[in-house]
This record gives sequence, structure tokens and C-alpha cells, in this order.
Amino acid sequence: MPSFKIDLSTAVVFVATAPAPKLANKATGERAMDRETNAPLSTVGLLVSDEGEGSLYQVTIPETGIPEGLAPGMPVAVTGLKARDWENEFNGQKRHGISFRAIAVTAAA
Repeated sequence: MPSFKIDLSTAVVFVATAPAPKLANKATGERAMDRETNAPLSTVGLLVSDEGEGSLYQVTIPETGIPEGLAPGMPVAVTGLKARDWENEFNGQKRHGISFRAIAVTAAA
């Protein structure tokens, strides 16, 4: 499925939740890995405020793109944020949504 770039050039972005490991298998604790770099993936909650609206996104980022000390409330810059729609069936129930992925987050200047 195609992904779509998200323009954050006029937005203010803050860390809402600290990075947490993204799991490929919750039962075994197996970490999800980036297919291109083979780096472990983490999920970071980001609050994006733009044009009078705020939205909370759970963004998947390779651990190599997450600086040490990233904590809730910190203003950050996001590199390469993209959205992609998804759909799957689990236990006979169809589910769908939008996933968010970025290359990196850095402390805002």
C-alpha cells in the first residue's frame, strides 16, 4: 500500500509518551525490526499541533533515530513522517486504521 508524506513545516511537535519497544509478537516478546536497516523499532507518542488543532500520533521509529533522554513534554523535530493505511483480519474480525512511521526525531532547536 502507498504511504503519504506528512508536512510538519508549520506544526509544533511535542513528545507525549516516551519511546517503548514495538513488539512483533506479544506472546514471545519478540521485537519488531526495521526491514531496511535491521534496527529494532520503537513507538513514540507525538502531539502535533498545527492550525489550531492538536492530534496524538503513535509513531514507529527505528531506535537508531531516537536520541537518548527523549521524554514527555520535549519539543522535537520529526524527520520523514509518513502515514499508511492498513487492514487485516484477526479471529474473524476485520480491522483497519492508519499507521505512522518516521525516520527520526530530534530535540527541537
